[in-house]
Amino acid sequence: MVELTSVYLPNGVGMKRKNINSTAGKVSVLRQLCNHIPAQLVPKLVREHKSESHAREFSHWSHIVTLLYSKISHSFGLNDLCDQMDLHSGSLAAIRGATPARRNTLSHAGKIRPAAIAEGIFWGTLAHLRDQSPTFGRRKFPGRLRKLKSTIELVDSTVIELVANCMSWASHRRNKAGAKCHLRLNFETLLPSCAVIDTAREADAKRARDLTAGLKIGEIVIFDRGYVDLTHFAELNKRGVVWVTRWKEGMKADVFEALATKGKILADEIVGLSDSQMVRRIRALVVVDGEEREMVFLTNHLKWGAELIVELYGCRWEIELFFKQMKQTLKLCDFVGNSANAIRWQIWMALLAHLLVRYQAWVHQWPHSFTRIFALLRGTLWEKRDISSLLDRYGTAKGSFRYLASPAQAYFAFEG
Repeated sequence: MVELTSVYLPNGVGMKRKNINSTAGKVSVLRQLCNHIPAQLVPKLVREHKSESHAREFSHWSHIVTLLYSKISHSFGLNDLCDQMDLHSGSLAAIRGATPARRNTLSHAGKIRPAAIAEGIFWGTLAHLRDQSPTFGRRKFPGRLRKLKSTIELVDSTVIELVANCMSWASHRRNKAGAKCHLRLNFETLLPSCAVIDTAREADAKRARDLTAGLKIGEIVIFDRGYVDLTHFAELNKRGVVWVTRWKEGMKADVFEALATKGKILADEIVGLSDSQMVRRIRALVVVDGEEREMVFLTNHLKWGAELIVELYGCRWEIELFFKQMKQTLKLCDFVGNSANAIRWQIWMALLAHLLVRYQAWVHQWPHSFTRIFALLRGTLWEKRDISSLLDRYGTAKGSFRYLASPAQAYFAFEG
């Protein structure tokens, strides 16, 4: 296993990495990625979910490595995936004894092995990486948000299109099928805090409570308006959680006080909702796709400046970028298996693949886009190359480390 020494920078934003073991270049890139998954985690989860009888010739670890490879390599289907695993069986065996599977074996494993194991692998690996690198993902807040000391969480969902004629369990519209990934993303680190995988036909608001469980007093959560639920908002008020969302058509409110406005703020009002909640309604001009548009925002915080509230809602664009990376870069549209359990397995493995690539970008202070490092690792999965030297060679353009920033056309109306 590769040994690393991490040196944390004084500002806590990034970290430098030294390779003190030359063995990294003697193992495959895929093995180096898989080494970040704690070895004891898989057998522990298998025991917890009583899935030992499902192992036999094709172990749970082999299953995880196979699906992880499929998400990074963009495998076209079961035949392609199984052929690739068999072709590289020697290199595969070096990854903690993983073995290739026949098509029927892999398909059967996706049906019967609890997807909760895949979920546990993701959260366990994330916790492990945070233990290794406490500053993983941290960055400074932009603009007015620097004044805030509170945790900011972003909540949204994305629909993952499936094949309607063989996945009737996921039907949600006429001749359409889909799964839905509900996600809570930490704004400071851009790492998931909570995720729920469901069918696309389930309304977002039904999952709002699951996604906000564990939020503490003073923390901030930003919702898409699909999660608007007045009863849930009242519960968050009692817990002392600050929430920001957009006004939803059909909502009724009585105006109690009109506050002073300036610049792009057209209206700033204290209003009472139909359930007697006192909230703040802000009407403002924002820039979307290069055009100025009017939007209405809603929050339970009555004292912050209106510009800060609008800027807070604009943070939600980061979760849209996260979903874009998942669906377009990881190609979260090709699945090996049709059952609900198999789809959940693969969505969790896609999240794990995204996490492992993000970690490489962080450790090596990769100055380019997520898409570029993903493409580089994808093309060298079976090569015996040290990831550090690989990124040093091909990441030659100068520049400070950054994550994908919000495109200029996505937002903002305010400066300063």
